[in-house]
Amino acid sequence: MITNLHWTIPPILQGIHVTLEPLQREHGEELLAAAADGELWNLWYTTVPGPETVRGYIARAMEDREAGTAMPFLVRNAAGDPVGSTRFFRMDPVIPSLEIGYTWYSQRVQRTALNTEAKRLLLGHAFDAMGCSVVELRTHVFNQRSRAAIERLGAHFDGILRRQMRMADGHLRDTAVYSILDNEWPTIRRHLDFKLEHGVAP
Repeated sequence: MITNLHWTIPPILQGIHVTLEPLQREHGEELLAAAADGELWNLWYTTVPGPETVRGYIARAMEDREAGTAMPFLVRNAAGDPVGSTRFFRMDPVIPSLEIGYTWYSQRVQRTALNTEAKRLLLGHAFDAMGCSVVELRTHVFNQRSRAAIERLGAHFDGILRRQMRMADGHLRDTAVYSILDNEWPTIRRHLDFKLEHGVAP
């Protein structure tokens, strides 16, 4: 039985540039508005909800949250506008570990301090509040922008899982796997804080 409330109650994570709030069923229109900036649902190497899939996307996220294996978030910018989504998932309080994924942002906020701060907030909650020993990040092997963003965090490249996931268009995804250990987190936290404090490019 999970007794740690940090593993059962989704938090609101707020910074200067970004707020991550628990995703709700009524957020469908806001998700679509965020994804429309760049028509992100047309990207073949990732899964972003579109007009025909947003209901199912949210329904699955809610099912996983109710099962205790995920905490999905709606991402808002400093003005409160919806600009994306991300989540904790594959949550395992026994190890304890989780994965950060299902992350996507409106085109206008990609490669900005918003993304850096969002990862800082997520990692901080995972390690400092939830007590994780390891946090994993995965992405499509061909999603070079995502891989570069993960590597800029300082995450360790663990390898590639071949034909690990079936994508919406039917192809089998090779997945690049990265991780951060709890003993690595203090240095990465300092790295991210420095970038945010000094306006270093994300």
